[in-house]
Amino acid sequence: MFDYIKGELVEATPTQVVVDNGGIGWSMQISLQTYSNIESLNSVKLYVYHHLREDVELLYGFFTKEERALFLMLIEVNGIGPNTARMMLSSLSLEELKTAILADDVNKIRSIKGIGLKTAQRVIIDLKDKIVKGGGEVDAKALVAAAVNNSVAHSEALSALVLLGFPKAAAQKALESVEKEKPDASLEELIKLSLKRL
Repeated sequence: MFDYIKGELVEATPTQVVVDNGGIGWSMQISLQTYSNIESLNSVKLYVYHHLREDVELLYGFFTKEERALFLMLIEVNGIGPNTARMMLSSLSLEELKTAILADDVNKIRSIKGIGLKTAQRVIIDLKDKIVKGGGEVDAKALVAAAVNNSVAHSEALSALVLLGFPKAAAQKALESVEKEKPDASLEELIKLSLKRL
């Protein structure tokens, strides 16, 4: 089966690309992560997953082997199909998604459109060990440490904003917005940047 397709990037949208290879236009579904890596390129090499069912045949393209590997892990989880897996990879970066799984951060995974509590829990249970084995123990420990630090800073920043008189829901939304843009923000930065959004 296909491993990758290399060729001229003919069309690109945040969800789909057409790659010309040998005069054939290959249409592939992509994540926002892949799109941000290829949107300014003329020629691309995309790693492929061929999805085949009785009623549908689709190609999914990925900028890196790592993204494809995580996609393949996700679609093995009961209740997650290719489109949901692609949505997950569009909503969070590879590192954010891996960190959330390793740190048992159900809320982070639930924040993705279409993912409920049970599915988020299933993702963590099914994939935690696979990510530790695949990513190396040292990386996994570092990711968990980073996640714990981030969640402590998040909790403290949320408490500070609520104490300043902001509704908890609005403060939470502002904080999440800041964390997406600046995942390594310090506690002080989290509070300052969130205040600008409230």
